[in-house]
Amino acid sequence: MKRYLTVFFITTCRLAAQQFHPDDPLEFELTPLNVEAAAKRKLSDYYDIIRHTIDTPGDLNAKRAKPARAQAVNTLGEPLQGAWWVKRHYYHPMTKDRLIAGPGNNRPPSQSGQWKVISAKNEGITPGFVILDSKNDMYFVKFDPLSNPGMATGADHISIRLMYALGYHVPENYLVEFPEEILTLGKNVTVADRLGHPQPMTRRDLHELLLKVPKTARGQYRATASLAIPGKGIGPYRYFGVRTDDPNDFIPHEHRRDLRGLGVISAWIGHDDSRAINTYDALVEENAVKFIRHYVLDLGSTLGSGTQKANSPRSGGEYLFDWKTPALQLLTLGALVPRWGRADFSDLPAVGRFESKRFDANNWVPEYPNPAFLNRLPDDEFWAAKQIMAIRDEEIRAIVESAHYSDPRATDWISQVLIERRDKIGRAVFAKLLPLDRFRIVGGKLVFDDLSAVSGFAPPVSYEIHWSTLTNVYGTSQPIQDATGTVLPPNTGYLIAHVVDPLRPSQTVDVTIRKDNSDSMAEIVGIDRHW
Repeated sequence: MKRYLTVFFITTCRLAAQQFHPDDPLEFELTPLNVEAAAKRKLSDYYDIIRHTIDTPGDLNAKRAKPARAQAVNTLGEPLQGAWWVKRHYYHPMTKDRLIAGPGNNRPPSQSGQWKVISAKNEGITPGFVILDSKNDMYFVKFDPLSNPGMATGADHISIRLMYALGYHVPENYLVEFPEEILTLGKNVTVADRLGHPQPMTRRDLHELLLKVPKTARGQYRATASLAIPGKGIGPYRYFGVRTDDPNDFIPHEHRRDLRGLGVISAWIGHDDSRAINTYDALVEENAVKFIRHYVLDLGSTLGSGTQKANSPRSGGEYLFDWKTPALQLLTLGALVPRWGRADFSDLPAVGRFESKRFDANNWVPEYPNPAFLNRLPDDEFWAAKQIMAIRDEEIRAIVESAHYSDPRATDWISQVLIERRDKIGRAVFAKLLPLDRFRIVGGKLVFDDLSAVSGFAPPVSYEIHWSTLTNVYGTSQPIQDATGTVLPPNTGYLIAHVVDPLRPSQTVDVTIRKDNSDSMAEIVGIDRHW
């Protein structure tokens, strides 16, 4: 417990002068404490909308005299790997095949036998059901609306794989095509009658359910089959506060870098439905310890899809309940057209409303205020943007192609929009702070990548580097006279490289190095960004 308290104070207090422990930088969350009893909870979506719209909950930076920097990070500013997030593509480049596979590609529902429907939903525009395949594995099956074949299933397939590449826990989702004959009814399956009362489901009910979804050119049904997440489902997590029944959850969610950065990622893929109802907590057991793992799911409402129909043109442009735009339109008698109102969308049914020309990387918003997204600072955005920018054009295209749209124009449109939105995010975020990363020591010199130059956004910059010594115990620093440039000074102990762009003097990066008697024993232990 003592070590847990140490990590807590390191990640939450962020002392003005960095001090380091011998095991810094930490890479993983500590071995979790056993979760004795986690209660399953269900949130009201309507209550959630009202609560976040009227008085957004959580500790908000907008109400603070001094913004709270992100927590649950190590001394390099990286989230700790574990129950929320793990390092993937940016840190360990994945092959195209691995990117396409995403969270898994070897456990789709078997079509060698019957699929037993064990529950079903026939309300709404698009129905769905839960099946057990011939291997007795459970899948949640979801469809496209009749008006937009390929839209929701394609969006879910692509966004799950992008989210996985960016390090988040997501379910194994598979694109499937199947004939009606593969379905059989399990025992005690019910559906709602016209009055909403449950009644035993019949074969005719199943057939009528499938009449609400489109058929493929081969006369089959295209769907997303989501493999049941391992462990015990205990409901969603919130984007603020903590779970009081989870001893490992002690960082307020609105101050987690992995959740703050998710706001930038959501803007990229148009995940305006990024709210608690589309998250999932699972109580799992590993190495005889029970802990809660946190998932992002239900990504069928991305890439211009609203799941049941094409998304609203205002999606991402303003909140559901935003009085500013209507008031301005009223005052100007409709002469003032909002930015999103001038967007040109594709007329392809599989695309929905997804575009890049009017996309505003700095001002994109979800359906209603999200405390974690509202709290994000430039270093939170940089952490997300550097990962997004690492997914190259050809990798984006390969992932989109794996969605198997029937119309190749949909593949072209979505690929191009993702690429253009990615670049807009990179340009916007990299302008807010020095976009330097991948710091390393090579041949006794401090080396790093300028991500703006790597991305082709700006020419290489001649950065200035000034060196100081750090007295780790007291957290005080002292400049080293005449020590400038990339070469490490001969001093030992803790050194600080103060990296500056003369044209952007307020934007700096402090890199702390722990150095023994030789440069070969030097190690980067801290990165602190200023803007």
